[in-house]
Amino acid sequence: MIQNSWMSDYRDSIKDQSTLESLLSTTLDKTPYPILIPKHIAQKIKDDGLDSPLAKQFIPSRLENDREAGLIDPIGDQKFEKPGGIIHRYKNRILYSPTTICPINCRYCFRKNELFENLDTFKASLKELESYLQTHIEVEEVILTGGDPLILSNKKLKEILTTLATFKHIKYVRIHSRTPIILPARMDEELLELFKGFENNFDTISIAIHVNHESEISEEFEKNIIPFQRFNLLSQSVLLKGVNDNIESLVNLYKRINKLKIKPYYLHHPDLVKGAMHFYIPLELGRKIYGTLRDELPGWLIPHYIIDSSLGTGKNLAYNSESLVPTGKILDRFGQTHSIDIQKIVD
Repeated sequence: MIQNSWMSDYRDSIKDQSTLESLLSTTLDKTPYPILIPKHIAQKIKDDGLDSPLAKQFIPSRLENDREAGLIDPIGDQKFEKPGGIIHRYKNRILYSPTTICPINCRYCFRKNELFENLDTFKASLKELESYLQTHIEVEEVILTGGDPLILSNKKLKEILTTLATFKHIKYVRIHSRTPIILPARMDEELLELFKGFENNFDTISIAIHVNHESEISEEFEKNIIPFQRFNLLSQSVLLKGVNDNIESLVNLYKRINKLKIKPYYLHHPDLVKGAMHFYIPLELGRKIYGTLRDELPGWLIPHYIIDSSLGTGKNLAYNSESLVPTGKILDRFGQTHSIDIQKIVD
């Protein structure tokens, strides 16, 4: 592992359409959403083709210009936002967004509009976090989200973890990140030593790695993640039309990450994202795909299939047997409220 090479990889990312078009030798659709793709990812997209799972996730599409359907805040973040980048939806855990920066711009991102419009939800303040935790001793877990927390410097991460470690009621820290996949050099010795330094301060340190398709997994990632297996490694994926909405893609992904001791944790039903509804699939199709997973994988290798309510009520099981029929509500792509069969679970 070359220390800090991830920083130069990030700085050298493609940020304009003309450079991306030149590399890919094609003309791309223009959209209002910004481009950010590390060069090695762009090269792999060129190698795999513009119809590949990688290209569909990261290359601009004219379909993003359809902003009639979908929602700006598809999971109801703004209903539970607190000052300083805090979202407190569940009693014993909070989300904290220390940055709005990501290692890549995912075209399906459920926060693409909130971040694009620079809403107050993600304007972080460590002082506000410290003050909030002082008066909310019921909070046991802090989930670092964003943006992407692992795009921060080690100095900043240490500052956040040091703050959390001062509160004895914080037992769990979870970091949700796409960076290990997109910039695998980030998972270096320096970061490892940083996390090891806090192992005695928390009962569990979890790293939830966002990966949607086996083609995203590089040899460098496989090598660099091994030392981090001492922590609780989880995965989260989004079920995306044309990317991984088939049983073969999901089975291959989960078997591959299992070899790396990463436990499949969440399979998200796609959110109702304005400018990303071309990734959406019907809930019935998602349930059918997930049901087949149960025939192809051992139970312990199957993630929770979940759907986030746009009403802000949190994550719910999206797959139920006929004997489980609790009712909840979601908004469809046209903003209409519908009842669906869901079962509430933890975040």
